[in-house]
Amino acid sequence: MGNFTFEEMNLMCIYNTGSRTGLIDSLREMRGELSPEETELRELTDSALTKLCAMTDEKFAKLELYPDFDQ
Repeated sequence: MGNFTFEEMNLMCIYNTGSRTGLIDSLREMRGELSPEETELRELTDSALTKLCAMTDEKFAKLELYPDFDQ
């Protein structure tokens, strides 16, 4: 686990708090605010959360969480 998609990486950049657990909390909070119509964002968030929960803090620290808007 940990092979994040481009979309997942950008989502994580937006909600990154500096720690894996903080990011997980932020994504869960945001997910709770989504409307029923926002299925694509919900699925993207769920996918990112699954991968984040499965990785260690050490692996998270090696991620380069900087938005890439050029792709």
